[in-house]
Amino acid sequence: MTRAPEHRCGAGHGTAHGGDHDKLAEHRCGHDHPAPEPASCCGHAQAASPASTAAATAGAGVWTCPMHPEIRQDHPGSCPICGMALEPATPTAEEDSSELRDMTRRFWIGVPLSAIVLALAMGPMLGLPLDGGWNAWVQAALASPVVLWAGWPFFVRGWHSVWSRHLNMFTLIALGTGAAYLFSLIGLLLPHWLPRSFLENGRAPLYFESAAVIVTLVLLGQVLELRARAQTSGAIRSLLKLAPRVAHRLDADGTEQDVDVDQVVAGDRLRIRPGEKIPVDGRVVDGSSHVDESMLTGEPDPVRKQADSPVSAGTVNGSGGLVMTAEHVGAETLLSQIVHMVAEAQRSRAPIQRLADVVSGWFVPAVVLSAIVAAVAWTLLGPPPALAHALVAAVSVLIIACPCALGLATPMSIMVGVGRGAHEGVLIRDAAALETLEKVDTLVVDKTGTLTEGKPSLQQVVPAEGHDPDTLLMLAAATESGSEHPLARAIVDAAKARDLALPAARDFGSDPGRGVWATVDGRRVHVGNEGMLRGLDLDPATLAGTADAARRSGATAVYVAVDDALAGVLTIADAIKPSAQAAVDRLKAAGVRVIMLTGDNARSAQAVADALRLDEVIAEVLPQDKADAVARLQREGRVVAMAGDGVNDAPALARAEVGIAMGTGTDVAMESAGVTLVKGDLGGIVKAVLLSRMTMRNIRQNLFFAFIYNALGVPVAAGVLYPVFGLLLSPMIASAAMSFSSVSVIGNALRLRGAKLKP
Repeated sequence: MTRAPEHRCGAGHGTAHGGDHDKLAEHRCGHDHPAPEPASCCGHAQAASPASTAAATAGAGVWTCPMHPEIRQDHPGSCPICGMALEPATPTAEEDSSELRDMTRRFWIGVPLSAIVLALAMGPMLGLPLDGGWNAWVQAALASPVVLWAGWPFFVRGWHSVWSRHLNMFTLIALGTGAAYLFSLIGLLLPHWLPRSFLENGRAPLYFESAAVIVTLVLLGQVLELRARAQTSGAIRSLLKLAPRVAHRLDADGTEQDVDVDQVVAGDRLRIRPGEKIPVDGRVVDGSSHVDESMLTGEPDPVRKQADSPVSAGTVNGSGGLVMTAEHVGAETLLSQIVHMVAEAQRSRAPIQRLADVVSGWFVPAVVLSAIVAAVAWTLLGPPPALAHALVAAVSVLIIACPCALGLATPMSIMVGVGRGAHEGVLIRDAAALETLEKVDTLVVDKTGTLTEGKPSLQQVVPAEGHDPDTLLMLAAATESGSEHPLARAIVDAAKARDLALPAARDFGSDPGRGVWATVDGRRVHVGNEGMLRGLDLDPATLAGTADAARRSGATAVYVAVDDALAGVLTIADAIKPSAQAAVDRLKAAGVRVIMLTGDNARSAQAVADALRLDEVIAEVLPQDKADAVARLQREGRVVAMAGDGVNDAPALARAEVGIAMGTGTDVAMESAGVTLVKGDLGGIVKAVLLSRMTMRNIRQNLFFAFIYNALGVPVAAGVLYPVFGLLLSPMIASAAMSFSSVSVIGNALRLRGAKLKP
């Protein structure tokens, strides 16, 4: 029974003001998709979003299927839907290779036994003196441990598939090899029980070699598949191994002691020696160095760190010494959030998977029916021994049509693609976002922090007549001191740089998209844009020339009013990111239309757009109206991706087909967007688009391999070529072909590991 997905969305709105001063407290979207619960499977807890610490803890001690993530249980085992071995839901640095070791041991024991059985069976046909009554008994003795011991897991999983009414590849393998082995055993021990139509020259044909070789080849396929799965999860394990196990903690008296990183708590001071990895997220309080952050951003150039610079767990310190304060530890670090996000995304299901799911639902019963039809046709129309030929045809159909390649086609590519993106700083929330991103033809971007550095600085303080520049700046900075917006911080930082004392601000208020106000030293101060002035019935004409000049150069003009009179204007500039131009050019070359959507003044926005040669500018948009602007583009028939900081632009991020959060991946950003870019620039969007297109192309190739293989293989195995060419496919060849189809899908998916995502 499949239950309808449950969707939970919540949005909160905080203060917003002036031009590009729009700020929303948070917007979170979560999607829980309770999925089919097989009758044989009980106690499967529904999956929870891993972006939070609680979800990370909830995943402990839970095993899940990589192909069917809705299957969750508190102990290892096999998936009741596809029969695949379950794996821990919570990623660990150490790989659990018990399944691989078991299958490898069974394979290597089966290889020599199967080779001898094959030689004994083929010897008489090649003129070797291997005929005689002893030959058949030796074949039976050697094939039995291969089929009954080495192949035992396949029979167990095949039986479970019938019991749970979820027929899968192990159903067909168990039927095919079981039929060949049992028929051969009866033909050897009780040949008189068989009808004459089964006999040839008075003897029953034996298929011990087919049963043994099929089991061995299927084991080979399992070993290759398990190794490939280990490689796809290698991205997670490599991330987990980045964080050091020991931290150098400084006590209050400056004494240094080594402690396990799990014992570090927020507020601890830690020493980072040259060349060491940073143990937790935090902020530098002393020293300077360059830190290699390539494991997070995919960019090779070290980043300079000094007092008040943020640092992340797992990054590598350069030649300088640092002292840092721990801020986020354990599951709260960015590295831990990335690991859980990647793990969940790798197990998510892309919409394109529905095609394979629909086909798979009917596939195994259709194959069994095809095998029966082939057997009946050979029985009625085939040459003698008709029933022996019918058995060969039926077994060949069952084996060659195993849907393992079809089942692996989409999940393998998703797992590899998501892991590849993680190494490049492109974090995919789920497979649906990865698939949708391929279809995007319009990219809407915010200006501040996306196209620009997001670190604006004060350029000019232009007071109105009768006002002092320092006093004007002091009043504006005191009013803005409670805001974390980049423009507000630029005003405050400029005041601090001039050693201006900032008095306390009282009676703070805000008007989203226009400005803020407060009472400072008994004076009523307003800071914002022209809309704020109009609301105060003030005319900005006396300072309009200064404001217009600033806007033409791409700067932002912020007006200051004191006691309901125009007091001056502050001009603030935010440099365009060096990587922005190349990224815009690459996106446009890929057929993506790039549009700026900003609350800033139209002239300032147009100056930046002209410099970057953007396709369109939508400026002076209030925060609550940004989602409407995205909706208008969608009504025009466009597939829209929205790139913003994950907080200011949350409604637009949620409204777009794909939300792309820029920056360092806060909780809000990671939960409100389908894609998070650890390094917040447009170059990461280029990587994300390229990754999506390559992954979806890879999935379609895999599906083509799987469908065309079965479309051609099943008729050949059934014997359609026999009337013309006298060719009847051996079950052994059918098994080899089945294994080759799985290997081809796995190998094609693994090509994504070497994908070039740099623009």
